[in-house]
Amino acid sequence: MDEAKIPVVEFPGELSLEREKGSENWKELCNKVREACESHGCFMVMYEKIPTSLREDMLVAMKALFDLPEDTKNKYQNPKPYCSYQGKCPVVPLHESFGIDDAHMLEAAQEFTQLMWPQGNPAFCEILNSMSLKMLELNNTILEMIFESFGMEEKHYDELVRDSTSIFRVMKYRVPPKEGENIGLVPHTDKNALTVLCQNEVQGLEIMTKQGLWESVVVPKDAFVIVVGDALKAWSNGRLVAVKHRVVMKGDKERYSFGLFSMPKEGAMIEVPRELVDNEHPLLYRPFKFADYFSYFVSNISDDALEIYAGV
Repeated sequence: MDEAKIPVVEFPGELSLEREKGSENWKELCNKVREACESHGCFMVMYEKIPTSLREDMLVAMKALFDLPEDTKNKYQNPKPYCSYQGKCPVVPLHESFGIDDAHMLEAAQEFTQLMWPQGNPAFCEILNSMSLKMLELNNTILEMIFESFGMEEKHYDELVRDSTSIFRVMKYRVPPKEGENIGLVPHTDKNALTVLCQNEVQGLEIMTKQGLWESVVVPKDAFVIVVGDALKAWSNGRLVAVKHRVVMKGDKERYSFGLFSMPKEGAMIEVPRELVDNEHPLLYRPFKFADYFSYFVSNISDDALEIYAGV
């Protein structure tokens, strides 16, 4: 198994990043982000605004969450596909997860926490809320960079953020019981717009190259992985790549990861801006409602669902 050489982008500290906006350095950073999304569909980012201590607190809090009794975890039901508590699924038996709507809003974090810990757990609530808020800020910064690099007007970015929502997903992967049963998550592209991922020290993420080969992504301790999803691929007229990826478990340690998945709101339309259509880039996707596409995918799971559903 070869190691994937995906781009690494280093963001300056919080104050420096704000000061940089509009400068040549900022434009160069925006271009690096867009080029990584075009060439690989993913990249790693070093981002000081989320402290290491918060990441470590989140991982400890997640362990406590997944250690709760099965009956307690099963109380969490979410009408959205793949968001309720998932565990002991025969397709991915090593995988457990929760998908929490808008955890960056305090009320949502409180509601989830109270369901899991009726006696209260304010520390968990604060960590969940803080981490999801900071990851959403990172998500929005990256989207802003992509729009700016494409030369899009700011109103397009403002509209996208206004019409977006997010799911904060926490995931646990158990140690494989025996050799050959090590698939943690089956191959897929993300359906949403953009994903911001963070993990513990246990590796396992693999991406498929353009040549159709699987390569492992070794994620440094302080890095976040950014993944382009189908919604952003369609919006960009196919210029940005939705990379296929999976999780393969090795070794004897459990893997914990968490991610912020931003996506269009219920009823929001995805339409290719006219600025991204030209002779070299003819229109690839018709306008469509994201919710309708997602419903189609859930009923017709396939690798080329986006092309079948929305392709011109």
